[in-house]
Amino acid sequence: MTTHEDLADHTLRAAVRKGRMNRRAWIVTGLLVAFQIINFADKAVIGLVAGPAMKELGLTSGQFGFIGSAFFFLFSIAGIAVGFIAGKVPTRWILLTMGVSWAVLQFPMLFGGGAAVLLVTRILLGAAEGPATPISLQHAQAWFSPKERGLPSSVVAAGSAIGPIIAAPLLAWVIANPALGWRWAFGLLGVVGLMWSLAWLIFGREGPYGHASAPAEKADAEVNAGPDTDSRGEANLDAKPSIADYSDLLRMVPIRRVLGSWMFLVALLAGAGCFWAQGFLSTWSPKYLSSVVDLKPEMIGLVSTFPWIVGAGALLILGFASRYLMKRGVTVRWAMGALFGVTLLISGLCFTILPHMHGYGAVGFLTVGAGLALIYPLAPTAIAFCVCSKQRAAVMATLTGFASIGGVIAPAMVGVFMDRAGYSADPQGVGDTAEMASRLADGMNSSFILIGIYLTCVGLLSVVLLNPDRTARSLQKKFSFSG
Repeated sequence: MTTHEDLADHTLRAAVRKGRMNRRAWIVTGLLVAFQIINFADKAVIGLVAGPAMKELGLTSGQFGFIGSAFFFLFSIAGIAVGFIAGKVPTRWILLTMGVSWAVLQFPMLFGGGAAVLLVTRILLGAAEGPATPISLQHAQAWFSPKERGLPSSVVAAGSAIGPIIAAPLLAWVIANPALGWRWAFGLLGVVGLMWSLAWLIFGREGPYGHASAPAEKADAEVNAGPDTDSRGEANLDAKPSIADYSDLLRMVPIRRVLGSWMFLVALLAGAGCFWAQGFLSTWSPKYLSSVVDLKPEMIGLVSTFPWIVGAGALLILGFASRYLMKRGVTVRWAMGALFGVTLLISGLCFTILPHMHGYGAVGFLTVGAGLALIYPLAPTAIAFCVCSKQRAAVMATLTGFASIGGVIAPAMVGVFMDRAGYSADPQGVGDTAEMASRLADGMNSSFILIGIYLTCVGLLSVVLLNPDRTARSLQKKFSFSG
């Protein structure tokens, strides 16, 4: 049986102090970080192979763009569906299924698949990757007590921001290597995916704070989560202000009530803004840096990683901050929801100022603005505190599924503003004239102002309304029922 002292060793401080960094909790967390890096690489590979793939497969830009968009056809639907399934099936097996699926779906292109195969595999890959973030967060949180969850959640989420820094240069090297070529970019991801799946099969286990844990471990974890209960053994929600003291003792509530709360709506609107920034970085950032900022080609690849570095750093800093505050009794609203909101507010202000900047000043504001908008995982982590462990994946997956629409809107929205500004690309591919570069800048700047105002507003709303403590108490008093 897991004792109180053993569970305490799952904290980062205890692991560092005792020199036991190979504790199971942090091994699992490390594997989930790698999982998120692979997740990004699987998304990014289609853009990296665009040139040689279009040439070999005889695809037009429109046809290749359709294949790229196909990744999102089932992304949200699958993410939400698997989120609900995760309340009944151990997330260990869901993650293993995803890892193997990702790997297997890469090999058809390595072995000579054509355009139709590429289309089908991207649709299926999107469905397999839809649940990645909520399920990995759910699994990581099951290894840590409520007040410790902010840090590991941020560490796992940082994997998505680290992905561009690690995966993009490696895949670019493979594609450019005459002995390998663009098809081996898919092959490499398949091999790495199988290696990760094997490691997960060996080391991946359910954490003691999850609903699928062994009864003895779960009992000890619940005792460790909060000592104040009523005569029926249920959480006394009025004993302490922070729901972090009782989140593992909450009972099930109707999911529709959670999804219909002001807290969820604000998290959804804020999340859509975060995904907008991701969509812009993945699609239009290199074009902005080349045509508007006028960076040399060899600098664009390097500078394009800056926002992701800022995003990873912001997630880690906010993770440490939320853990520090919650350990000292600060409520989840202020320790996580308010930090999330203030960060988005700063991001929005940077985007609003960006159109008035030039040169390296523009690079700086774009880096900070877009980088700070990459903190989306804090939103599902915060709202997860208001429901029991069986319902966390469903709530987080539903939030992610709908919020990801912002990533779909971003490329089209920026393109519309560019068209309205009168921009048209040089059909010879030589480059933009000064006049076209100015029009491109006008179009992008219009989108920056709009998203800047939007992020500023949702940041303020998050500070005020992203309140899992109040939502959890309200739901438990009105609707709690036994699962």
